[in-house]
Order: sequence, then structure tokens, then C-alpha cells
Amino acid sequence: MELKLSPKDEAFRDEMRAFMRDNLPAEIRHKVEMGLGLGKNDYVTWQQIVNDRGWLAPGWPVEHGGTGWPPMQRHIFNEEMARAGAPRIIPFGVAMVGPVIIAFGSAAQKQRYLPRILTSEDWWCQGYSEPGSGSDLASLKTRAKRDGDHYIVNGAKTWTTFAQYADMMFCLVRTAAEGKPQAGISFLLIDMTSPGIEVRPITTMDGGSEINDVFLDDVRVPVENLVGEENQGWTYAKYLLGHERTWTADVGQSRNQLGRVRQIAAEELVDGRPLLDDPAFQTKVAEVEIDLLALEAVLLQVLAGEAAGQPPGPEASLLKLRGTEIQQAITELLLEAVGNYAHPFVREALEYGWNEEPIGPDYAAAIAPRYFNWRKASIYGGSNEIQKNIIAKAVLGL
Repeated sequence: MELKLSPKDEAFRDEMRAFMRDNLPAEIRHKVEMGLGLGKNDYVTWQQIVNDRGWLAPGWPVEHGGTGWPPMQRHIFNEEMARAGAPRIIPFGVAMVGPVIIAFGSAAQKQRYLPRILTSEDWWCQGYSEPGSGSDLASLKTRAKRDGDHYIVNGAKTWTTFAQYADMMFCLVRTAAEGKPQAGISFLLIDMTSPGIEVRPITTMDGGSEINDVFLDDVRVPVENLVGEENQGWTYAKYLLGHERTWTADVGQSRNQLGRVRQIAAEELVDGRPLLDDPAFQTKVAEVEIDLLALEAVLLQVLAGEAAGQPPGPEASLLKLRGTEIQQAITELLLEAVGNYAHPFVREALEYGWNEEPIGPDYAAAIAPRYFNWRKASIYGGSNEIQKNIIAKAVLGL
């Protein structure tokens, strides 16, 4: 099965493909293709290139810097980004807090923050999960107490991706203790340079340090940084999570990685024959390809709904659930395809400029850490168990 594009969409695809070919820096492409570590400058450099062309936030309304592309073209754009080996657009500003500010923020918040997201002047992180509140997000305990024109915030957030780079954090805080837990939550925008904020890195099993603990001790946040109404943050949080879960599907990246599986398996020999010729391995690859096509069909339906003014519904949970399962399945196929060359894991080999003799093919060093890192995919953005509960309740009526 192959998605049939109209002549207009084919021309759009060719335009995107030419742009990626002519504008993606070779060094950044090499890092992405080889699984080397990307720094903040790499992401910002690419995002500024894309923004200079006016394409960084295709899902935003045109009046705020969006493209006005229909859903199919947005999908093609993401596909071509992955195909070219471009870094993924960091979602916290563009795909998460940006849509919330557009939908619920004040005029002053839109005027201040949206342009700075597009130019990458503000790097955002997400203050949702806490040491005792992950999947049960409504039980969060970080407290914001009103003190004149400020809130005084105390608490801790965890699993905070790229907090070490962040200028701003969108943060769920508790502003009332009465009634249902969801009823007392507010949505604050917090300057990460504020006194009282401490960021501590968490080393993941692949040796990376993209996630962090964030501690807030009497942090003063201006009341003007409250998004929407006090105690209504749960509504905004659900809206954001719908956008996050849609983005998490990452169909283009999965398709690109599945192509790598085929490429590697065609080169790796088992008993003198390419692994890709093995019927059992062929079956595994085919099953993932079928799942990915089905996921893409759902994604296009969700994007079409958004174009008609419908926010993501329970379909977003399905995209997150199946998208991350497929991503993990692909990392397992990669690990199987590269075989024993993935076993010796040398973290330093993922740093740009590493010039020691490679163990096996030059791509082998990144396979095991990618497998390790993607174990978290079924947890972030709301664990997959939670997504199954949402689907059971909202779709099946259980």
C-alpha cells in the first residue's frame, strides 16, 4: 500500500525535498544519521533555518506565524524532515505551549512568547511530572500561593527534558486544595532564571542527560504569567497533552528508521545470506510496516479534524499508544539486524569527533543506546497503560 499524492501535493513534496537537500547543514545531517549526540546549538541552528523560510510552526494559525498548510502538506513536511535526516523540531515551544497560549493565553502573552518561540530565543521545558505524580498527574503537589502580584511556587518536577537548556517552563501547579484534585490546578509560565530554581541532571540508561529534576524553592512568578483562569489548568493541560500525543506518533521518523532496518539487514549476513532474506525476519518487518500504515491513516484523520477546528480527541491516545509501540519495535529490529556489533556500548563513540577504530560498521555504535533510550517512549506523555484507560472510557464506553 502506498499513499497516493495529488499533483499539487507531489509538487509540494518536491519543494520540501529540495529545501531539505539545499539547506540542512551536512554536519547536523551526519549527526542525526549516525545517532550522534545533538546539542542545543544544533537544534537551534536548524530551527532558525526552517523559521527563516516561515515553516517552523505549520500547525499554528497564519496570523501567529503558521503556514496555512492543509493536513496532508503538514504530514508531507514531517515526512520529508525525517527522510532528509533533519533533527526533529523540539516540541515544547512549537507543538505544546504555543498552541495553549494561542488558544487560552492573554493578548500580552501571545505578543511576547509566540514570536520568541518561532525565533528560538526562548527554549521551553515542560513542568508536569513530579517525583510522586507521573501517570496520576492530578495528584501533583507543587504549590503556588498568591502573594500580591506574584505566585510563590514550591515543589519539584521530574523527567524534565532539556531543562538544562531552558529559558522558560510551562508548569502545572496547585493553587487550591478543595474539591476534586483536577479542580485546583493552574498553568503557569515560569522564567527558568528565577531565583530558587535548581536543575539536576538524571543520567539515563544509554548514558544521556537530556532529562532532569527541577526544584522550585520560593520561586516568585508574576500573576501575569498565569495562562487563562486560576484553577482551570487541568483543561489547558489536557489540551496540550492532546497535541503532544499527536506529535508523539512520529510516523515519518518511524518510516525512516524502518528503512534503516531494511538497509542494515540487507548487509548483515547470517550463514552467508543477508538477514533480510530470512522469512522470520521478513515477517517481523512486514508486521511493523502494516502497523505503521494503519497509524498513518489515523494520524491523517486527526489532522483533518484539527483543520476543521476539532481539537485532538481520544484518537490522540491511540496515536501515542501505537506510535510508541511501533518505535520500540523498530529499535528491537535494529538491534537484531546489527547483531553482535551492538553489544560493546561505548558512550564516547556517540560524541562528534570520536575517531577511534569503530567496532563493526560505523552505524553500529548508536543502535544499542537508541534501543535503551526508546524504552521511555511508552511512559512519557502519559503512560501507555493510561492511554488504554482513556480509549476504553472515551471510545468503548467501559
